Amino acid sequence: MNPSPSPCLYNVSDHRAMPNAILCDAIAESSTATNPDRMAPPISADVVVEAAPMAVLNQMVCATVPAPIITVVSKQTVLPEGASPVGDLKLSVSDMPMLSCHYIQKGLFFPPTGTPMARLVSSLVSSLARALGVFPALAGRLATLPDGRIVIRCEDAAVEFYHAVAPALSLHDFLVPDADVPTRLTKDLFPMDRTVSYEGHRRPLTSFQVTVLGDGAVFVGFVANHAVVDGTSFWHFFNTWAGLCRGEPVQPPDFIRNFFGGSTAVLRFSGRDGPAVTFDAAAPLRERVIHFSAAAIRDLKAAANRCRKTSEDDEVNGKPVHDLKVQGGPGEISSFQSMCAHMWTAVTRARLQLAADATTTFRMAVNCRHRLRPKISAVYFGNAIQSVATTATVAELASHDLRWAASRLHATVVAHEDGAIRQAAADWEAAPRCFPLGNPDGAALTMGSSPRFPMYDGNDFGWGRAVAVRSGRANKFDGKMSAFPGQAGDGSVDVEVCLAPDTMARLLGDDEFLQYVSPAP
Repeated sequence: MNPSPSPCLYNVSDHRAMPNAILCDAIAESSTATNPDRMAPPISADVVVEAAPMAVLNQMVCATVPAPIITVVSKQTVLPEGASPVGDLKLSVSDMPMLSCHYIQKGLFFPPTGTPMARLVSSLVSSLARALGVFPALAGRLATLPDGRIVIRCEDAAVEFYHAVAPALSLHDFLVPDADVPTRLTKDLFPMDRTVSYEGHRRPLTSFQVTVLGDGAVFVGFVANHAVVDGTSFWHFFNTWAGLCRGEPVQPPDFIRNFFGGSTAVLRFSGRDGPAVTFDAAAPLRERVIHFSAAAIRDLKAAANRCRKTSEDDEVNGKPVHDLKVQGGPGEISSFQSMCAHMWTAVTRARLQLAADATTTFRMAVNCRHRLRPKISAVYFGNAIQSVATTATVAELASHDLRWAASRLHATVVAHEDGAIRQAAADWEAAPRCFPLGNPDGAALTMGSSPRFPMYDGNDFGWGRAVAVRSGRANKFDGKMSAFPGQAGDGSVDVEVCLAPDTMARLLGDDEFLQYVSPAP
C-alpha cells in the first residue's frame, strides 16, 4: 500500500506550473528502481519548494510523465537591496530595435565548489539583491507611455531566481570534446526560454538559475532583456554580481541616456502581444563550439596581414587593441577580423546551394561607446551597438585569399565612426523598425558577442575560475555565431557556431578550414 503522495516539485524551466511539468514521488520511485544513480539528492529544509495544489491530479500525472533531467526545486523572488531612485529610463534608438529579439541567455560552468548547496544558494541570492541595488533597472518592467515612448520603469518589481538540480548529469555530459553542443540539455539551464524582449512589459527583465549537477559542478545562468542591455552591460552586471559575492567593490553603471537619448522617434506595435522574432526559431540546426588556439589566432592574423609572424606582445584577441589603432590611421587587420574572415569564407564554401553570383553578408555588432564624439561612458547602461554589414559574392570569396575577405571586414569596421553612427541613427529615426535578425536568403552570417567580454575574468563567485561559457536557444538560426574568449585567457577564442545540419557537416570536413582549428583544451 502506497503512502499518501508527498508534495510534487514543479519543473518550471518554462515558467508555467503546468500539470505535465510535475515531478512526483511515484516517478522518483520508478526511476530509482530501474536506475539507482538517478535518485535526486535530499533537499535541505531551508530550500523553499512549491507544492502542487491538487493531490488527485498529482497522482494521475505522475503515473504517465517521465521525470525531467533538469528539475527546478525552488524559486525565489529577489528585490533590489538599497536601490537608489533612478526613475524611468527611455529606450534609445539602439534599444528599441531589439524588442523583437529573444532575451540574452548566457552562463558559466564551474567545477565542484565544495560549498554546501544551502550556503551557495543563499550567497548567490543575497549578492544578487545587492547587485540589483546597483542596477535597479534590471528589476523593473517595460512600460509604453501614452505618446508611444517605451521606458524601463525602475519600480523594484523583483526578479526570479531558480535553483535546479540534475543528479543524473555531470559536467562531461555538457562539455563533450569534438561533438555538437547538447542543446536538449543546455536549453534547460536557463529560464525564460525564447522569450521575446517586448514581453518585458509583463515579465521580469532578468531571471537567474543555478543548476547543480550530479558530480557537484555548478552552472550559473543569467537571462536579460535584449532591449535593456547589450553584451557590454550584460557582462558588467554579471561581473558586479560575482564581485559582490566575493566582497569586492563595484563600478556602478552610467544611467545617463546620452546615446541618442533625445530622439523623439517611437516604435509602435499593433495588438497586445507585440513583435515576434524575425527568423524561424524551429528550423533544424547543429551547434558546435569551435576552438582557435592563441597560436592559430596569431597565424590567421599574420596571413591576413601577409606577415611572416605577429608579435605576441602586440597581440590581444578582439577589438580593443584594433579600435585604438584604427583611430589614428588605417591600422592592421585585427586578429578578430582575421578569424571572422576565415569563418566567412569557410561557411560560404560549405553552403553548396549558393550560386556563384549570390551575395553573401557578414554582420557584426560594433560597440559605439568609444566611437562617438564626444565619447559616452564605457559603463553606459543599455544598448550602444550598431550592426555593420560587409558583402561579397560567393565567387569573390572563392577566388580571393584570406587577406581579401579580412580587408573588407576591416574597412567596414574602420569606417563606422562618429559620422556613420549618427547617420545610422538618423536613418532608423526616419523609418523605425525592429532589427531583422536572421538569414532570410541563406547566405548570411551574423557574429555576436565578443572575445573581449570579461566572461571568465571577473566572474569568480568565490569558487575559482569558470571552466566554460554556454548559451541557451535565444536568437539562434542558420549562420549565427558568437565569439567567446578562450578559458585559459591566453588569447585563444571559442566560436559558438549554429548552422543548418548539412552545412555543418561539410564545414567539419573541410581541411582548409580545419587547419586553424584546435581541439578544445
